[in-house]
Amino acid sequence: MTQLTSADLVQAFTDELRLCKLEPGEHVVVLSEPASRQDYVAASFAAAKACGAHVIAATVPGGNPDPVPSTHTGAGPGLSSVLQDTVAQQLLKQADLVLDLTREGFIHAPIQDEILQGGTRILFVCDAPDVLVRNMPTAADKPRVLSGQQLVHDSSTMRVTSAAGTDLTVDLTNVRCDYQVGFTDDPGRWDHWPSTMVLCWPEISDGQIVIAPGDILLPFKEYVREPVTLTVSGGHIERVSGGADANMLETYFADSDDKWARYLSHMGWGLMKTADWFAQAMYAKHEVMGMEARAFAGNFLWSTGPHPVLHRDSYAHLDIAMRGCTVTLDDTTVVADGTLVES
Repeated sequence: MTQLTSADLVQAFTDELRLCKLEPGEHVVVLSEPASRQDYVAASFAAAKACGAHVIAATVPGGNPDPVPSTHTGAGPGLSSVLQDTVAQQLLKQADLVLDLTREGFIHAPIQDEILQGGTRILFVCDAPDVLVRNMPTAADKPRVLSGQQLVHDSSTMRVTSAAGTDLTVDLTNVRCDYQVGFTDDPGRWDHWPSTMVLCWPEISDGQIVIAPGDILLPFKEYVREPVTLTVSGGHIERVSGGADANMLETYFADSDDKWARYLSHMGWGLMKTADWFAQAMYAKHEVMGMEARAFAGNFLWSTGPHPVLHRDSYAHLDIAMRGCTVTLDDTTVVADGTLVES
């Protein structure tokens, strides 16, 4: 993997903040915890100053109230220190842009919505330095994800199939659809660097999902070794069958003691053409979040647990990235046998 200098990092963060349309005179809060990468804190500070912004670096106590081990993948409800500290909350709400460098972020925290409602932009930055740089977004990525988001919005059904045996039908009626593009340039917008994907939060899904060897289980950050078959009814995983990987999933669901653990959450497909599927195997687990697997162009990504539309607060959040699927929305195929279909 490439060894980046501090100058390389500052340049990458500066390019990223320009994609976020950071203007001179805007106020930036660089939010970190003691376990955050300090080179990211320094690069964020320098990049914000290079853009002419006012910048404050705020370090808050780490940790979250999860009853399960921390995954460092944004699976938790956010830093307990910020959830309980009104002064910290006000600081974030008054910023134009928050660079979230914490290990868990606020992806599933109610406080994030409160911060965004005031127009603050939030960018969650979490992965290894070379992963960030290799998957630097471009302005041209935004029309692609917006087009996919609109297609989900305009469709009534998503169907996902694969040669491995997946055959899932998803009801898109009144579904909430969204995207990630790797930068945040609109007021009140959260995004994640790196990421390029379309996703939605359906309520009803029925059929079968077969997780094939080589697919990736996150936050375990492991490649599947044997097929895992899941029977889904009404958005609920009724049955898990297979070998060792199936046993691990079943144990995770049971041990989480979470009533929403077996319910499907968001799902969609990746559009990040620079991502490498094998990247997860090249790093120690603590080094990466696994965004290349999540956003890999042509993948099918689905999750379990928290569901903001249905107000399901859950700690049991899994992301499962699959290759080789065909994803069709009504009569439009967006992914064919794991290959992104260009419009």
